[in-house]
Amino acid sequence: MNQACNLSPGTTIVGKWNGESYTIIKALGQGATGSVYLGDSRQGKVAIKLSENSMAITSEVNVLKHFSKVQGTSLGPSLLDVDDWKDHSQRLISFYVMEYVQGKNFLEFVEQRGIEWSTVLALQLLTNLEKLHQEGWVFGDLKPENLIVSGPPPKIRCIDVGGTTQQGRSIKEFTEFFDRGYWGMGNRKAEPTYDLFSVAMIIINAAYPKRFKKMSDRDGQAQLMDKIDQHPFLNQHRDVLQQALLGKYTNAQEMKSGFIQLLSNKASKDKPRSQSYQTRVSKQQQSPPKGRQTTSTKKPPQHSRTQVKQKKKKQRKRSHVLETLVILIGVFVVYSLYVYHVLM
Repeated sequence: MNQACNLSPGTTIVGKWNGESYTIIKALGQGATGSVYLGDSRQGKVAIKLSENSMAITSEVNVLKHFSKVQGTSLGPSLLDVDDWKDHSQRLISFYVMEYVQGKNFLEFVEQRGIEWSTVLALQLLTNLEKLHQEGWVFGDLKPENLIVSGPPPKIRCIDVGGTTQQGRSIKEFTEFFDRGYWGMGNRKAEPTYDLFSVAMIIINAAYPKRFKKMSDRDGQAQLMDKIDQHPFLNQHRDVLQQALLGKYTNAQEMKSGFIQLLSNKASKDKPRSQSYQTRVSKQQQSPPKGRQTTSTKKPPQHSRTQVKQKKKKQRKRSHVLETLVILIGVFVVYSLYVYHVLM
């Protein structure tokens, strides 16, 4: 099927019905349902997907149209054109044209910026998935190759909707490493937990860019948990990853909350001690230990004793003022509560 859409740079595609023309620049990728190319048009650079399977094209077009109705998120590229094209052998090939999302591949971006970005991007992805799931769809073939980070500011975008499936049906497309069925940890029914498993595997893939295969003589779950334990970054997020892999999260919001809680706890632990605390510790270190008398026999000069007395007197006066202020505040609060209850 894909060989029929194996186009060379410079090839011109003219739509049979709408008459728009596109010039192929280069191939962007191939999938089970067709080939995707970077093209040039009068609107600028675009992405074009072609396939002899008109039903597959129609299905993906319907998904993109549905995505465009979901407000406040960027689930997929914008749909620009849908048409048919007759190639040099007069075969009719269906195609659709979409927004060309420029950016870096998910793994490439994380490799350059640091693995910590994998969870930041995962939070964005979970926000998009939450809205997708609420609309009754599952992304299905969720993997780094289908994720582009555009920006600045960095923003994750889904670029291939070929595996998107209505909830309750069987997953249409999947890639083994990100498929829970491959690891023996669930079925291939289209439900939110299927996507959340893939999100966890995407983060694991960020830690192991070359990926790894399931060992035939090992339990898939045990193997994945070992990989998490062996990597310091993954080990810090073990609880969330484990919950997602085991299907314990019922929706994307729960997984997102798990990540936020972990990041919050980490930020609290990493927060530097306050200056007042450091000052107190410094003073304690400088003061002599209890029970030990200083050996100095010199008496303080007279003017020093006078200053000490004046200082103590000021401190007592300040203390009385503070006590009075506290009492006044307490009276005011009690009176306010009384008035509130009377009016209620």
